[in-house]
Amino acid sequence: MDSFSDVLRTATREQHRAAESAPFMSALLGARLEVAAFARYTEQLWFVYEALERDAARLARDPVAGPFVRPELLRLPALAEDLAHLRGPAWRSTLTALPATLRYAARIGECARAWPAGYVAHHYTRYLGDLSGGRVVRDRAERAWGFAPGGPGVRFYDFDRLADPVAFRHEYRRLLDGLGAESNAAERRRVADECGRAFALNTGVLEDLYAELRVST
Repeated sequence: MDSFSDVLRTATREQHRAAESAPFMSALLGARLEVAAFARYTEQLWFVYEALERDAARLARDPVAGPFVRPELLRLPALAEDLAHLRGPAWRSTLTALPATLRYAARIGECARAWPAGYVAHHYTRYLGDLSGGRVVRDRAERAWGFAPGGPGVRFYDFDRLADPVAFRHEYRRLLDGLGAESNAAERRRVADECGRAFALNTGVLEDLYAELRVST
């Protein structure tokens, strides 16, 4: 029998591939965009992670979500540093969320308030996804726009507070397996569906970014 972490990975494999191959992400990874487009993408990440981390302190005490909430994962401080570098000291006053970003953040907020296991689904898709795949984005950005390695502009992608990222990923998947073992079949399906929804919401953000880029160019 597959572990719950394997079930989640298998259930979202196609959506994961769709997000990775979205036109905006393909252009970003192919260094075909200006740094302003990268900054716009970073802005959207701010809204998503603000929704994830707004209730982190409260959810750290929750028996379901609590084991997943780790201070060394928090991304908002790094995003603030990146946006100050990309947009200047007044970046907060110019920050705007795309419609798809607002929908994504709203759904995370709904789960954080009312369904801790659903919050875990979003936590998993974002943090583990950015921990695993973010290095590729960081490397492309450093080469394309001359950011200092792991420095301002790409600090978001540097999980430097994790002593051993590989060991952490294994530990995280063990926590997911524990969540699956403690849930009934209906709840496991619901969490897997929410992971799929998280990927779809993220892809929607990438589609909005690409549409905005095409309009402005």
